[in-house]
Amino acid sequence: MARFHSLEVTDIRRDTRDAVVVTLKPDDADNGAFDFTQGQYLTFRRMFDGEELRRSYSICAGKDEGCLKVGIKRVEGGAFSTWANENLKVGDRLEAMTPMGRFFTELQPDAARNYLGFAGGSGITPVLSIVKTVLAREPESTFTLIYANRQTSSIMFREELEDLKNLYLGRLSLIHILETETQDIDLFTGRIDQEKMEMLFRLWIDAENVDMAFICGPEPMMLTIADSLRKHGLTDDQIRFELFASSQPGRAKTKASSKSAAAAAGTCQVSVTLDGTTRNFQMEKDGTSVLDAAISNSMDAPFSCKAGVCSTCRAKVIEGEVEMEVNHALEDYEVRAGYVLSCQCLPVSDKVVISYDE
Repeated sequence: MARFHSLEVTDIRRDTRDAVVVTLKPDDADNGAFDFTQGQYLTFRRMFDGEELRRSYSICAGKDEGCLKVGIKRVEGGAFSTWANENLKVGDRLEAMTPMGRFFTELQPDAARNYLGFAGGSGITPVLSIVKTVLAREPESTFTLIYANRQTSSIMFREELEDLKNLYLGRLSLIHILETETQDIDLFTGRIDQEKMEMLFRLWIDAENVDMAFICGPEPMMLTIADSLRKHGLTDDQIRFELFASSQPGRAKTKASSKSAAAAAGTCQVSVTLDGTTRNFQMEKDGTSVLDAAISNSMDAPFSCKAGVCSTCRAKVIEGEVEMEVNHALEDYEVRAGYVLSCQCLPVSDKVVISYDE
């Protein structure tokens, strides 16, 4: 189970007015633990006014860069992102969990695949890591990246993307779609909606030749893109999601082990295994999540967003019945196998056995 490690800030580069790229170095003893896979993220924690905040930021470095970098875009009212943009400095140390996430596909050096990527705003960070790694490690593969922003000045990694395009001539196609700036081609101005997706497939994207698609950005954009991809023949196995923010419940409530629609009143006997140690406690069926109950019983259970988005709190139901209120992170096959997001997990049966070690 991932635990927090201390990372040294070795470089900070301002990328746009509201975003910085932070380079981090683990202690020598932790180097192996931070050997990431393209598309993964780091979960950071820091105290603000006596309250611990945890935030996840995607790694933007490629596998072959030999360093660990994250992009942090300032969010209006966001304590961690504002502090990172205004106060973080070289030499500081940040506490972070080891890399997590499954926003990737296994690469094969002899493969010749056609990848398609959609990113919105800061959703470019994990996609950039994927682009760099795919092009370096699958020399016969190609990548088409469609990147949506409000305006040119808000494009993160703009110069780096252009350098990649020049480095991998003929293998990386880059399309910028700007919401508020007029471009030479009308198709590339405005928001990505269903009509624009239809035009992209008609004029720029050959859906039949797409092997894998990656989508990262705001939820409405992602849902529109995914729907269009399916209409043009891509299967769910060919589509990977990474949600950055959630304004509403995602997939319909999905039960991990139960057909029951809601938890019955009363209490539940819970058994939680974490790092090889099992603890038993009783919790009320009052809408409290299993994660919060575990934490209130002095267990150092892993979490980050507590919104059903990041999958840091992923666990497996060994026995009993539960219900997830929101699920933006787990695939259907994981849910069928009994995995849950414990931050969204409500007990249904009178006894539940959960393991974070599976």
